Amino acid sequence: MRAVHAFDALGDPVRRRILELLSQGEQTSGALTAVVRAEFGISQPAVSQHLRVLRESGLTSVRAEGTRRLYAVDPAPLREVDAWLERFRGFWEQRLDALGTELARGKRERRLSGGDAHRTAHHTAHDTAHDGRTDEEERP
Repeated sequence: MRAVHAFDALGDPVRRRILELLSQGEQTSGALTAVVRAEFGISQPAVSQHLRVLRESGLTSVRAEGTRRLYAVDPAPLREVDAWLERFRGFWEQRLDALGTELARGKRERRLSGGDAHRTAHHTAHDTAHDGRTDEEERP
């Protein structure tokens, strides 16, 4: 399955960074090498090796333009990865939906109370915790 090869290639942070750079559009191997060398401190031959892995996995395409080699993202393997991940989306989408609901509820409560609810709750908790009494002493 080609998606496995894509995951192998995506497992390396240098290769993920190269794909991030290419997500902005086609770039020369020289431009990619300069950024990756600066960010990761690796040699030009090491960057070339990462570019080769990306080409062989099908995640990038390359074309010659004169003496330059221009790299671009090939979206087909990424679509395969996306399709493979689809079966797992339910694990996090439900939690993200719940988070969205809680965030909306909090916004609504702040809007309805003019922001006083958060401030009052925070100060009450702070005052109770810092009023000079120990935990064993009774609070009013």
